[in-house]
Amino acid sequence: MKKLFFLITISAAILFNSCKKELDQTPISASTTATFYRSPSDFLQASNAIYASLHNYPIRLSNLSEIRSDNIYGVSVTVRDWDPINDFSPSIAANSYVTEAWSTDFNGIFRANTLLDQIDKNGSFIESATLATRLQAEAKFLRAFYYFDLVRYFGKVPIIDHPVSAPEAATINRANVVDVYKFMIADLQSAITNLPPTYTGVDVGRATKYAAEALLAQVYMAKSSAKYGIDGPGQDSNEWNLALPLLQDIISSGLYVFNTNYSNIFSYTNQSPTVNKEAVFNVMYQTGISGTADLYGASFPWVLAPGAYFLSLKDSRSNGSLEIIPVSNDLLNSYASADVRKAFNINTAGYTNAGSTENRPFFKKWLDITKIPTTSRFDWGINFIAFRYTDILMLKAECILRGAPGAQADVDAIVNQVRIRAGLTAITGVTLPQLFEERRKEFANEGSRWFDLQRSGDLLNIMNAWRAKDDAQNAIRPATANHIIYPVPQTQIDAVPGLYIQNPGY
Repeated sequence: MKKLFFLITISAAILFNSCKKELDQTPISASTTATFYRSPSDFLQASNAIYASLHNYPIRLSNLSEIRSDNIYGVSVTVRDWDPINDFSPSIAANSYVTEAWSTDFNGIFRANTLLDQIDKNGSFIESATLATRLQAEAKFLRAFYYFDLVRYFGKVPIIDHPVSAPEAATINRANVVDVYKFMIADLQSAITNLPPTYTGVDVGRATKYAAEALLAQVYMAKSSAKYGIDGPGQDSNEWNLALPLLQDIISSGLYVFNTNYSNIFSYTNQSPTVNKEAVFNVMYQTGISGTADLYGASFPWVLAPGAYFLSLKDSRSNGSLEIIPVSNDLLNSYASADVRKAFNINTAGYTNAGSTENRPFFKKWLDITKIPTTSRFDWGINFIAFRYTDILMLKAECILRGAPGAQADVDAIVNQVRIRAGLTAITGVTLPQLFEERRKEFANEGSRWFDLQRSGDLLNIMNAWRAKDDAQNAIRPATANHIIYPVPQTQIDAVPGLYIQNPGY
């Protein structure tokens, strides 16, 4: 398998850490930025370091999107970090998942800013103007990627467009979401213009023009969705017509193919982007590197699967969550009996470990028990598909239903293609709620559910109706508009007292 090898040569300080002293933006490295950037390989390694900040992205989707949504009913015997995420606790500003999202995304932004700054200052060392332009475009794509992640989780965030000193960082307040969107859109428009459509050799897996188009389309769609009375990702901008041409350009490229076999999309033997034509953009992992699995291998496949399940398989390498994180009955029952996605996405067979039997269902989409790594639980050999071709098609259908150019027949054709692959019959007159319900089953355990709920415009009604249906223990609080985004991490509130105002409701 060809994989983009993420050499993390330059480590970056995490932006806005827990105290003023740690706001220093000097990279932690034997070579400082003043002496490091002296050859094309230096710039390539720095670019790879920006990609490396994607490492935890799929785990974050599990923790902050799937667990927050109606796909999961997470009531643990011992309170775990995911429980207050699942039950809409107002006291999660210090939660490790919330803190990780802010810190890691800003780490990636810092790395992107550093590379862009050094290309401006020392770009002559790259020697190739074409390579310099491409590396700039990749950095802008990734910077926008991390900002989009932040906006969807936190709403307002500070806009940082260059490496900053500790004193400067301490003066930069959170920007309104609309301004963050402007910043992202400019980055992505530049990236689309300057990124190639494909790569060869060791560069396969880097961001392409079509990855940037997919991200920009999602930016326009998130921005166009309901505002819910908060300064969150939805801005009621009604720009569905701007997203549609981007999605159509990806479709018309001919580079991507709708895989008629659902399970094959996620096969461990179908990982290279040159082979898996469903993958518009992957988070890439490299396995089998002795002593470095924490940096390069994947661990996201087991995040929503219980450790006791792996122990029942006689695997003792600590794969799996501390307790079961059950799939909700509502999601489980939403699958028709003929739907092949149910058995692939969800484990419904009981298992026994240490004399205790567990029958509650859990997600297993990314698991192949014949591929359990032999050395480390952090070294699974599968990539994460961040932008999937089926998603591109279904986002196009959504734009049409929202009023962008197109016909009902176009929407029906897309949805029925997905349904027929799943073993279901075709339907006509697909509505927006039906589209989102189909998305729920198609993309289960891929981390899109909470964002789909945001974009649906009906998040509060859906979540509260689900609570009444699934929450037998009444452990989940009613969802309010404030719950659509997360609190600013307490470490950031404390770093410069008075600089940030906490999001309402926390």
